[in-house]
Amino acid sequence: MAENIQARVDELHKLLNQYSYEYYVKDNPSVPDSEYDKLLHELIDIESQHPEYKTADSPTVRVGGEAQSTFEKVNHDTPMLSLGNAFNEEDLRKFDQRIREQIGDIKYMCELKIDGLAVSLKYENGRFVQGLTRGDGTTGEDITENLKTIHAIPLKINKPLTFEVRGEAYMPRSSFFKLNEAKEQNEEQPFANPRNAAAGSLRQLDARLAAKRKLSVFLYSVNDFTDFAADSQNDALKELDDLGFKTNQERRKVNNIDEVLDYIEYWTSQRESLPYDIDGIVIKVDDLSQQEEMGYTQKSPRWAIAYKFPAEEVVTQLLDIELSIGRTGVVTPTAILEPVRVAGTTVSRASLHNEDLIHEKDIRIGDSVVIKKAGDIIPEVINSIVDRRPDDAVPYHMPTHCPSCDHELVRIEGEVALRCINPKCQAQLVEGLIHFVSRQAMNIDGLGTKIIHQLYDNNKIKDVADIYYLTKEDLLPLERMGEKKVENLLSAIEQSKGNSLENLLFGLGIRHLGVKASQVVAEKYGSIERLFEVTEEEFVSIHDFGHKLAQSIVTYLENDDIRSLIDKLRQKHVNMEYKGVRTSDIEGHPEFKDKTIVLTGKLQQMTRNEAAEWLELQGAKVTNSVTKRTDLVIAGADAGSKLTKAEKFGTTVWSEDDFINKQNEISN
Repeated sequence: MAENIQARVDELHKLLNQYSYEYYVKDNPSVPDSEYDKLLHELIDIESQHPEYKTADSPTVRVGGEAQSTFEKVNHDTPMLSLGNAFNEEDLRKFDQRIREQIGDIKYMCELKIDGLAVSLKYENGRFVQGLTRGDGTTGEDITENLKTIHAIPLKINKPLTFEVRGEAYMPRSSFFKLNEAKEQNEEQPFANPRNAAAGSLRQLDARLAAKRKLSVFLYSVNDFTDFAADSQNDALKELDDLGFKTNQERRKVNNIDEVLDYIEYWTSQRESLPYDIDGIVIKVDDLSQQEEMGYTQKSPRWAIAYKFPAEEVVTQLLDIELSIGRTGVVTPTAILEPVRVAGTTVSRASLHNEDLIHEKDIRIGDSVVIKKAGDIIPEVINSIVDRRPDDAVPYHMPTHCPSCDHELVRIEGEVALRCINPKCQAQLVEGLIHFVSRQAMNIDGLGTKIIHQLYDNNKIKDVADIYYLTKEDLLPLERMGEKKVENLLSAIEQSKGNSLENLLFGLGIRHLGVKASQVVAEKYGSIERLFEVTEEEFVSIHDFGHKLAQSIVTYLENDDIRSLIDKLRQKHVNMEYKGVRTSDIEGHPEFKDKTIVLTGKLQQMTRNEAAEWLELQGAKVTNSVTKRTDLVIAGADAGSKLTKAEKFGTTVWSEDDFINKQNEISN
């Protein structure tokens, strides 16, 4: 009996996965919907009567499971970087010129830029085990159960690979129209566009609701090509196809930038013919070893760029100009507009950047203005329509004093922005507090903008150190702050005391000191006490540190008020030392120190991550692609094209046994 049930379950799995693949990935169904539904209900019945036969990759998970209470935050194994943008032919030709100057002859892969939500899918031994949103690129939200409801995502692939594949989840236009039609019938607010609808669907705590939204996905990359035979992006996408993933078939491999421009011109005119939204074209260097050679900036790969379609422009009325003060004191003017629809959303505010731009474009309150969304995201005012200007409209002038604290505004030489330099300015202090608790700084979960404002307005906090002096009595009276929420917030504050020095440095908001520079400074000098002693000349000697940044750090740390703030933080035991691994402290082993190493094939005695971590502790740089600069290739079983390329370049190749023997030799 049990054998018969298991055999039928296996058969249903096979049939349902096949039919789902044909329908959702190949767009070529072999059976009617009614046949699929009949088999699915048979499997549901079997699993309800015999729960022991339900597996994590059963086709029945597509209908959604029990509702969750929250989404867990999870760090990506490797960052999900964003792409640099190009808005015209000149930007693209500069991108092309830069690449050719560095690596010579190249070919490009052009892909449609799907307008959806970036996701990362993790597979272990061929089974889908976890799916994350992009988040901030470093940390995403676990939306595994919702992603399982997308039929285009295979729950099991046809090879037992352990890897991470990335792509874009989206809502087809047909699903979007049906969803909004249902919302309007229920007198609910419709979604502005398919992108918002897709993002909202994947953040439903009840996966059954996500399942009803009929989302899809296109996959476009993996984070580690070690188990792939591919030497190019084009070949990698073909391998993803062969594994059962859905990739976009409108891609095109081209020989030069002129062919890139032809591809862009075609899809600019044809984009509306697609059954899904796109907002641009992604251009990538096709050769993976050339990608490796180009490398990355902190935020994006140097070998890829996203061309954004020209933004939609509309006309509306400028009702007023509102001023806001940032944490560094910069006064930013914002246009208050008669609400108008632009690129799928209602816009009532737009950036005016600075006073010089307002004067240059002669923008006046009361004008009819042309606005667009830069990159289809951020609204900005393009120009005024002078012919429609009211008779009483007068040129706009920025105030001479801060709208928050009434301190005189200044313009620092070489800058276009007006700045309030009052260190006690309330607007700056609040913005500084919000920055301090943000994710890349001290990452105090639960301490949001609204709570910061309430605490400041009620004189509970005036500087960042005050956060660590908060009590339950301070927090409970705040709006929507119950006992449990207060306990969680105080716990998060306590936990943040143990952050490494770079988090504190970035959180303090030192002008020009970003995330990467904070990491470099913290690792190099180790403690806040040591930083107080560093001269401007010493900072300038650090690679990529200029005089402005060096001067800014020194000036900040010389301030007596800052010294007092640091002491106040120290009294509450906020960590002031670097906790990460220092690159300079890795003595390494001469066999590996400063060597570029590639791992390929299947390792039998350890995971590839374990091997990579061990090599990095020996001072090696572990990369994914074999180039002429690769010093060593460690080849496990079934090593493919990387081994062939290594042999072609004459690169030293070790077997896994060679590697294990060297490890044992070093350990002894």
